[in-house]
Order: sequence, then structure tokens, then C-alpha cells
Amino acid sequence: MTDGRGRVVEAGGSALVVRRRPRERTRAAVLVLHGGQENGVRPARSWQPAALRMRPFVSAAASVSSPRDVLIGQVRYRYQGWNDAADPLQDTLRALDELRGLAGDASVVLVGHSMGGRAALRAAADPSVRGVLALAPWCPPGDPVDDLAGTRIVVLHGDRDRTTAPTDSAAYVRQARSAGAQAGMVLLRGGDHGMLRRSRDWHRASAAAIRRLLRPERDLDGWTAEACASDEPLLR
Repeated sequence: MTDGRGRVVEAGGSALVVRRRPRERTRAAVLVLHGGQENGVRPARSWQPAALRMRPFVSAAASVSSPRDVLIGQVRYRYQGWNDAADPLQDTLRALDELRGLAGDASVVLVGHSMGGRAALRAAADPSVRGVLALAPWCPPGDPVDDLAGTRIVVLHGDRDRTTAPTDSAAYVRQARSAGAQAGMVLLRGGDHGMLRRSRDWHRASAAAIRRLLRPERDLDGWTAEACASDEPLLR
């Protein structure tokens, strides 16, 4: 939460870190999820590279949404790894529960990178979630796509990613469509897993996708609509 001066206050045990609280009633929220490891039970820290990497995306979300009625937050993990218990997914679901306590039935857009992308996609079945922006997500074969009907999913993946496979992301998009999601994927030429190459393009594309996902009452347009209508990932 934030104090009276707008500074972030991270309450012990909370999975939700509020970066911007709206001035009026919360209509929508953007929650950002950073990456991590397949296995790791060391505590997750806000100063770790995976977490710091997402700061520009928090700023991007803030830049395309109204401070009047859109909350910006992050999911705080307990551990650095996914682990056998899908710990980041459990943390995300806890954060969504906390958000409901703050904002009621506000619609939510999840923005996740790598392991955070996997957590965001898995949490998309939550009734609060209207859209997901998955950045170079970890999409192992066999992850469920149940209860995604009506959810909007945009995947951005670099074609030079050597950590998570773009082909796995493309397969996930196809499966999500078969489950009733409106899903599309964009491949960024030269993009890497850390989103350092073509970083401005990552940030700009993410801002544009978040802006559109925050409007569930409107049809997607521009390249997001094109991606969701294309049989193959768009190459940009």
C-alpha cells in the first residue's frame, strides 16, 4: 500500500505491492510479475535483477492508464523459484484476493515476464483477470488452459530467446484459442530473453498492449487485433 505521501509500504506477508493507488474508485488494475527460476527457495527480493527488470514495465503501465481509477501494483513472491508447488502462482492468486479486498470487482490485467509470465497465464482463470500480457513466458507443454474463455492474451517473445522457447509460446497461444481465449503472439526480431536488445520496442509494444487490454469493453485494434487473428505469430 501507499502512505499519505505516496510512498510504497510493503506490509509483512502481503503478496500485493501497490505502486499507484487511484485517486477515485478503482475501475481496473495492472499487476506486474517478474521472472525467476525453475527451482529456488531463497526469499525473493525487490533488488534482484529479475525484479529490477520489470521497473520500465511498471512505468509503461502507469503511462497508459489513468491515475484517477487504475491501480498499478506488483506481485511479491515468497521464493525465487517456481518449485513443485507452483509458488509464484499461489502468490499471484493471493495478490488477486488482496486486490479484491481493496478494489472489489475491478478488472485486472496481468503483465508477467518469464516465470512471471507462466504465473500470469496460469492465474488468468481467476474471474478478476480480463487480460494477460506475457513477455517471453515460460510455457512448458501440458500447462492447463482451462477456464480461459473470454480472456485476452497477448504474448511478446524475442526470436533470439535461448531461455524460454518461442515455439512453446506459440503452441500455448493455439491451445488458449481452442479453449475460447482471444490470444495472439508477436515475435520481436532480434529480441532476447532479458528484453535488453530492442528494449525500447519491448517497452513501447507493452505499453500499447496494456492500453488495449485495459479496455475489455472495446474490440482490440491495431497490431493486437492482427496478432489475435493471425494463424502464425506476427514478426515485427
